[in-house]
Amino acid sequence: MAVVRYASGQDVLPGDRVQIESRFKGTVVACIDTAAYLPPHTHEQWGYLKGGVMIDTDFGGLVHYPDQSDLDDESVTLVERAHT
Repeated sequence: MAVVRYASGQDVLPGDRVQIESRFKGTVVACIDTAAYLPPHTHEQWGYLKGGVMIDTDFGGLVHYPDQSDLDDESVTLVERAHT
């Protein structure tokens, strides 16, 4: 499985707080490629998407970023690392 990364090279992890387009915020709730989910989200719920990450945003609820290219242009940046 591929690991989705921020433009900075850091792996995207469930629970990460992110900034989107320099004006919105969100929390990563699913890394579908690695089957890692922030409860209560599950593989059964999001596995059909086949890849990418799901972010719970403050502008539109859950948003699926299906490709690594969605994160490569620095539109989604890490603000605070997930607490494990």
